[in-house]
Amino acid sequence: MRHQVVIIGAGPAGLMLGRLLEIAGVDAVILEQRSPEYVLGRIRAGVLEQGSVDLLRRVGAGGRMDSEGHLHAGASFEFDGDALRIDFAELVGRQVMVYGQTEVTRDLMALRCAPTIYGAEDVALHDFGGAAPYVTYRKDGVEQRIDCDFIAGCDGFHGVSRASVPAGAITEFQRVYPFGWLGVLVDQPPAADELVYAHHARGFALCSQRSPSRSRYYVQVGADEKLADWSDDRFWDELRARLSPKVAAAVQTGAAIEKSIAPLRSFVAEPLRFGRLFLAGDAAHIVPPTGAKGLNLAMSDVEMLGDALIEALVERSDAGIDAYSARVLRRIWKAERFSWWMTNLLHVFPDGGDFGRRIQRAEFDYLAGSRAAQQSLAENYTGAF
Repeated sequence: MRHQVVIIGAGPAGLMLGRLLEIAGVDAVILEQRSPEYVLGRIRAGVLEQGSVDLLRRVGAGGRMDSEGHLHAGASFEFDGDALRIDFAELVGRQVMVYGQTEVTRDLMALRCAPTIYGAEDVALHDFGGAAPYVTYRKDGVEQRIDCDFIAGCDGFHGVSRASVPAGAITEFQRVYPFGWLGVLVDQPPAADELVYAHHARGFALCSQRSPSRSRYYVQVGADEKLADWSDDRFWDELRARLSPKVAAAVQTGAAIEKSIAPLRSFVAEPLRFGRLFLAGDAAHIVPPTGAKGLNLAMSDVEMLGDALIEALVERSDAGIDAYSARVLRRIWKAERFSWWMTNLLHVFPDGGDFGRRIQRAEFDYLAGSRAAQQSLAENYTGAF
């Protein structure tokens, strides 16, 4: 087989890149280790920046998002019960869309006409440093080979793409946080019309949502916590204890339809181009979810990568692919800084002590009293940086 581009990974990043190339007439195949059902079963982020919303509309995937998603003009922040609303629309003239990553994936899957090969095992990348790269994989016990012009690694943090790069050719920057998020998905109306971020002495909490009848809640837990130790009742008690009385009273409980613990880390790989291999999405970077940047960064990556590959394959210019890594990394580090700042403001750190919490309180009070600080938060949260 031969295709112009082989995309590794059929998550939202790989599917969006495939859609962009398909529209431009570029021949691209997607290889995915898992089944379509497994991919759609992954519960992930749900806040889309304006840039991601515009991109989904651009490729024809915005119809269901526009009818079922929910525009949010702001978000609320609490510190030990004291509340502050940041009005994105008034401060920077932008909003965010609450629409689940699973639904984004479903919409992009439905649009795809080009081939996607699910259940591709033992994927291996070859000769991407030269002029004739190729990818091998095993499907139904049969070894297959695809020759190509370029390879796009959109297969996540643990995928084969970044792992295929020689150690001396890549630098990794990482911070692992000493806590995680315990998340619960429940079929109950949300506690508030907008997202509520809360700092409390007991730890961070977040009230989010997926629809008018489905809510997503999180509490900060230790890095060594076990899911089996958290009954539904324990979770609801802990969540309410960390929220202001008004928000806590509005939380409607129910049996969890999904419950998981996600570790938090900040991670960036540099560079993101290795000959004819390009990294995008979680293969290139991880942000703690506090800043709602993971999916949005992935969409930004593949929009730039798609334009660069189209320029190389259709217009016969290497300017875009030559600039890809540096251009994408500038935005990545801005998002990493914001996500790090949000995480430091809102979480309780085991070694922070009383001094650390007083500094966090001073930061919250500064935010509450400074329009410039609120505008900066709104710009970063909505992706206007």
